Amino acid sequence: MATVGTPLRHTPLHDLHVGLGAKMVDFGGWHMPLQYEGILAEHRRVRDAVGIFDVSHMGEIDFIGPGALAAVQRLITNDAARLSDGRALYTTVCYPDGGIVDDCIVYRVGPENYRIVVNAANIAKDHQHFIEVVDGRCELINRSDEIALIAVQGPRAVALVAQLAAAPQLADLPAFAFAPAQIAGAPIVAARTGYTGEDGFELFIDAAAAPAVWTALHAAGAAPIGLGARDTLRLEARLSLYGNDIDATTTPLEAGLGWVVKLDKVTRGEPFVGADALVEQKARGLTRRLVGLKLRGRGIARHGAEVLDASGQVVGQVTSGGPAPTVGGAVALAYVPTAMSEPGAVITLRQRDQLLTAEVVKGPFYKRPTPAT
Repeated sequence: MATVGTPLRHTPLHDLHVGLGAKMVDFGGWHMPLQYEGILAEHRRVRDAVGIFDVSHMGEIDFIGPGALAAVQRLITNDAARLSDGRALYTTVCYPDGGIVDDCIVYRVGPENYRIVVNAANIAKDHQHFIEVVDGRCELINRSDEIALIAVQGPRAVALVAQLAAAPQLADLPAFAFAPAQIAGAPIVAARTGYTGEDGFELFIDAAAAPAVWTALHAAGAAPIGLGARDTLRLEARLSLYGNDIDATTTPLEAGLGWVVKLDKVTRGEPFVGADALVEQKARGLTRRLVGLKLRGRGIARHGAEVLDASGQVVGQVTSGGPAPTVGGAVALAYVPTAMSEPGAVITLRQRDQLLTAEVVKGPFYKRPTPAT
C-alpha cells in the first residue's frame, strides 16, 4: 500500500481504464484496474481468446557499455552469456545469503546493451541493489517512467499483434525472443513473454504512445483484463508472485527455481551474488520446498493459511491460493517440509478455524493445449 498522504501513481493508460469503467485499486502505490467486467469473465477471455493487461507499472533498467554483460552476470543467477541479440531469459537476483531480491527477465538488445525488467514494487530497491553490485562496470539507466508495457495474452494474441503490426514474422518468434514493429503508428518492441500460461506478447512502448496502442488492440477485439484475473491466470500456471511466493526470506532452490541457478558460472570464473550460499544450501540439502496444492472439496486456501503436520503442529504456510476457473476447484502454493513435498502427498491446511485437505501436485495446474496441426 502507498504511504499515508502519498498520491497514488498513474500509468499512462490510467484515464482509459477509468473510461472503461474499471474498478480501480491501490496496488503497491499505483492506481491500477482490479477488474472491468468481472474476474471470472476476464479469466475466460484470456484462456479462450485474447486479453490486454496494463503492466506499465513494471520497471525497466538498462545496462549500457562494454561491461554490461559482466555486470548482468554478476547480478543474476541465470546465464546471460548464452543470449544472442533479440533473446531474453527469466532469472532471479539474490542477496549474498541466497534470499531473492527479485525475479526478472533479462533482454539482450545488443552486445553492450541489456535490459532487466523488474517488479513494480521493487523498482527503487532493485535499482539501488544493481548500482551497488555493478559498481561502475557499466552505465545503468532507469527507464521505468519512460516506457509503458502492455501484455497481450491468449490463443488469439499472436495473430492479433502480427496483424495490427502488419508484421507476420512476429508469429515466428520463439518464446523469449523479441523484435521491433509498429502498431497505430507507434514503434513497439514485441517480446514473446507473459505471465498467464498462455501464448502472447509483452509490448514495450514509449509512454506517450501507449494509449494509441491500447486503443488499437481493444478496437481489434482484445478484452481489457485487470489485476484480479491476472492473479488467477498466473496461479493456474503456477508462476510465482514476488512478495507472496518468493522474497528475501526464500531462495530460488526452495522456490522450485533451481533451473535458473547456473552454478557452472562460478566454476568458469563468473561468480554471482548469492552463489556461495546457494552452493552450500544445495550441498546441505533443502529443508523445505514450495509445492503446488490441489484442494479437495469446496474449500479455498488463501495466503497465510497454515500447513499442519500429522500432530497438528504448524510447519509451513500457504503463499498464494484461490479458485482455479479453468481447471476447476481451488489451488494453492505453499512452503512445506521436504518430507511432505512429494507429489501425491496429502496435506492438512488450517484457514482460520477451518481444516482443509489438499494434495501435492507436480508441475503447473494448467497447461495450454497444443495447437492442432
